[in-house]
Amino acid sequence: MSPRIVSCGIVLLDPDGRLLLAHATETSHWDIPKGHGEEAEAPHVTALREMVEETGIAIAPGRLKDLGLYIYRRDKDLHLFAARASADELDLSACTCTSLFPRRSDGTLIPEMDAYRWAAIDEIPKYASRSLTRLFQTTLSLAELHRSL
Repeated sequence: MSPRIVSCGIVLLDPDGRLLLAHATETSHWDIPKGHGEEAEAPHVTALREMVEETGIAIAPGRLKDLGLYIYRRDKDLHLFAARASADELDLSACTCTSLFPRRSDGTLIPEMDAYRWAAIDEIPKYASRSLTRLFQTTLSLAELHRSL
């Protein structure tokens, strides 16, 4: 049995409890900023690095709340952290993705994420993948998180 992949990410909430979602380029779905760790990288360091690479938002480590490990898919777990967006992070038009990948059709390097939005809890199923929607509907309550941050 191969070891499960762990992807580390940040659940960033705005003052109204809406969730930051980033649009995965050339797909139909939106996701939280997350990704796989590099060799010997601590989970919170991975989550912070992915946030910067995928959105341009740099969050101080002290702002993170460790939410722990969640079963995400058959082959993947999520180690999630939460933070409240500060006033200067609310304008998503400033977001930029520096993480590139080769486009399937021609190999041109394109940004991993190409749009950003704040999604209310009831909007998440409209945008996010089934796996992410299920996580927020069954295991990780954004409403509770909003109250506790």
